[in-house]
Parts: sequence; C-alpha cells; structure tokens
Amino acid sequence: MKKQELDHILARMLDSFENVSDLNLTVGKPMQVESSGELLQVDMKPFFEELTPFQTETLALNLINNDTRLTEKLITEGSCDLSYSLPGKARFRVNIFSQSGNYSIVLRRLESTVPTITGLNLPDVFHQIAEEKNGIIIITGATGTGKSTSLAAILEHINETRSVHIVALEDPIEYEHPHKKATFNQRELGKDFNSFANGLRAALRQAPKVILVGEMRDRETVEIGLRAAETGHLVLTTLHTVDAGKTVNRVLGMFNAEEENQIRVRLAETMRWIICQRLLPKVIGGRIATFEILGTNLRVKDAILHGESEGKTFYDIMENSGAFGMGTFDHHIIALYEQGFISQETAQAYSSRRGIVNRGIDSVKSARGEATTDIDNLQLDHAYGKLG
Repeated sequence: MKKQELDHILARMLDSFENVSDLNLTVGKPMQVESSGELLQVDMKPFFEELTPFQTETLALNLINNDTRLTEKLITEGSCDLSYSLPGKARFRVNIFSQSGNYSIVLRRLESTVPTITGLNLPDVFHQIAEEKNGIIIITGATGTGKSTSLAAILEHINETRSVHIVALEDPIEYEHPHKKATFNQRELGKDFNSFANGLRAALRQAPKVILVGEMRDRETVEIGLRAAETGHLVLTTLHTVDAGKTVNRVLGMFNAEEENQIRVRLAETMRWIICQRLLPKVIGGRIATFEILGTNLRVKDAILHGESEGKTFYDIMENSGAFGMGTFDHHIIALYEQGFISQETAQAYSSRRGIVNRGIDSVKSARGEATTDIDNLQLDHAYGKLG
C-alpha cells in the first residue's frame, strides 16, 4: 500500500461525519469513526463490511513505516503509540494494539491550533493555575477526557505571558507549540528520548523553568518529578485516576511502605493543583467537560501528611473551598444541569455522590418552580387505625 492510498482512506473516514474525534479499525467490523462520543459506520467505496486481519495488519505496518523501535514494541509489548500527519488536513495520535492475534488501530484526531484557556471555556481558576512558578500540577482522568488539551491550554498561557524555557516530554507530540514569549522545546518519546524517567532526568540539565511530563508512569519518574519541583521547577503531568483523593493515593502507592512518610512530606510541599476531568454528553449533542479541582492549603497539606479522616477528606475540603477555586465534580455537574447543558439522568450517572447531586437538582427545580418528585395525589388516610 502506498502512502497516498493510506492518506485517501483516512481522509474519507475523517470527512464521513461531523465532529469526528477518532478513527477505529478493528477486525470483524467495518471502518468506524467516533462522532460526539458515538461509534458510527463509514460507508466506503468499495465497502468494507468486515475488515480482515490482513487489512488491519497492512494498515498498521504502513502507519509504523518500517520504524524498528515501534515494530519491536508492538511485538513484545502488544501495543505501540505514534503520531501521523495527513498533510494539510489533520494530525493523529495513533495506538496500534494486538487483540486475539489480530491488530486493531485507533487514531485520535489532534487539533491543528493550540487551545487556550478562554477558547476552551475552562474554569477561571485555570488562569491562576497557569501563573504557578514551581511545584507539581497533575491533570487526571480516563483516556480521551481531554487531559492533554487542558495541559496544552495552560502551557499556551505560559507561552504567551512568560519569558521562560519550557521542555515538553510527550508520547507522542499532540499540539505543536510555536515559540512566543517563551522558548518551547518539545521532545517525543522514542524519537528524542527512550523513557520519561531518562527524559526528565536530562531535562534537569537543560535549564527549563517549566517541564511537561506526558505521564507519570512509574516510581522513578515520580521521584525525579518531585525532585524537579523541589528545586524550583514547575512540573505539569497526567495520571489515569478518577478523582483527587485517588490521585494522591496512586502517587503514594508507587513507593514502599517505609518510604511513605517521606513521600507524604515531599508531596505536601510540592503539590499545587490536582485537576480531574470527565466528559459528559450534552443535551443538544456533543460533549462537555466537568472538573474536580483540588488546590493546596493547610487543610490539604494536613490530609496529604496524615491521610484523610472523618470530615477531613479531600472531597470535604473541595466542597468547602469554592472561594479558592476548588470544587467537586458534583458541584460542577449541578451547575451544568442548572445551565441546561446536561440532563438529570446524565447528572446522576456521572456523579461522585448521587445524594448530593440529587439534592442539588431538587434545589434547581424548586428555584424554577418545577416539581421535585413525580409522586402525585398524596392523601392522608383518615381511616387508618380506626376499628371497623
């Protein structure tokens, strides 16, 4: 297969529907794209009713393009990541993985323009987050929830406002940041460095003020990241966790029990913000982001140092610290429901504590003059307890 043929297939898939975010090539299924969170079949000419193992393997090998490192990683580890450009049209983050002896491919479309905090309509506290001078900022969430996009917006704010050196370690590079007020050096795993730990260790010798680490995948990377934050760098990174409390526990869980107290002290001193993201389906179609935001104050430091306790959980702290830019998923979900972006069913399904969201929804309904229950015609039973 020639590159022109591969590019033609990808372009046809990309143009098949509006708001296409992912291209999906799986054995036994037709070509599919994800549009507004839903997988849709692509009608191609000739039509591929079911992709064969040979077809997906051919596409995979053409995407890898004789890269020995990627080929070896795919064979030994079962998956590999790379970037691919469709000239003049789009860039993709590609994951090729083995399943039941066959190869499947998912291509995530990357935006060509670098996002901004204002353009993404992120919470106002993101401007404050981008002004941090040192410490660690962690953005968490499941795959595909927009972590990299939010990080790119924070970095773009720094790029536009501060004359500093930024080193970004990515897998792969998603947004290509031009030099603005800052000097921006982007390095890609596999091409420019062989592991996040080694890339981060080298970055400390490259005189940056800001370091982006695509993901804190292991103990060694976290250790070097803490050291970088302790020596005056601002470190931005991601983790695959579902909320702020589990993020702290995930970091602590990477170390031995005898190291825990020391790591708690270091994390309490260096942690600046933990931002958790989820994408919710909107009433009118498409998706909207919701956030859980944990900053740092004396109560947060105490919870990191000594662990959570009754009435002193990270959830409690966020719930009571809205004036400082913090907030829970549930608080933000209720606000999205009040603004009409999401349905009641969506609000309840994505809540962390359903009881809190239900009470918030009832409060919104009461303010609107709507019924807060679907139980009608309640009457007192005056005959109850009387003898017949």
